[in-house]
Amino acid sequence: MAHSTSVKEQARSLRLAGYSYSYIASQTGLSKGTLSDWLARVPYTPNSETVQTIGKARAASGEKIAKKRLETFVIAKQEAAEEIGKVSQRDLFMFGLGIYLGEGSKAHEQIRLVNSDPRVIRFAITWFKSFGLDTKNFVIKLHLYPDSDIKRCTEYWGKVAGVPAGQFLKPQIDWRKDKKTYKLGKLPYGTAHLGIRCLGDKKFGVFFSRKIMAWIEEMAKKVEMRD
Repeated sequence: MAHSTSVKEQARSLRLAGYSYSYIASQTGLSKGTLSDWLARVPYTPNSETVQTIGKARAASGEKIAKKRLETFVIAKQEAAEEIGKVSQRDLFMFGLGIYLGEGSKAHEQIRLVNSDPRVIRFAITWFKSFGLDTKNFVIKLHLYPDSDIKRCTEYWGKVAGVPAGQFLKPQIDWRKDKKTYKLGKLPYGTAHLGIRCLGDKKFGVFFSRKIMAWIEEMAKKVEMRD
């Protein structure tokens, strides 16, 4: 059974409360590397318990490093906003093509995109709809774990994708016994496998899969020509 809050949310709360990565790791079972990746943008001021445990000098050093790192994210965000500027329809098309190249299926002429990031799934649906697809064309199959709450996960991805529960396929549960313990809870909502049903419209069947791959190949060819 999944907890009411994810491990990531628990880790974030502990960091905001002023705890060190070592303490958070001991409470969540996550590695320091994962915590550093997840919590880099979370403001950090060591609490009294942390200062007492690791010492004033080490606590002050950790706080200084955390603040400097947070400042770089703010600067990077400002510069990115200026450099990206206004986004055109072609920009959106190319961005979607890039996402499909990285996360989409290239085999068996099936259209499927897999990701655990809700932003990727949400954008993929927007991208597919730009070609004339409708919500009814989408199906989602979830890859979950023994501790996943199927109903909760279905509701979550349904809200993310705007896809009704009736268009969710039977989820796949990962029962592998060699699954690393530290990975449990890192994906509280599992992974979404987004697929397309053509519903009798041939242009959204095998042909659409071939068209996507043709776009990717044509783009790769033009990039090579630039080199």
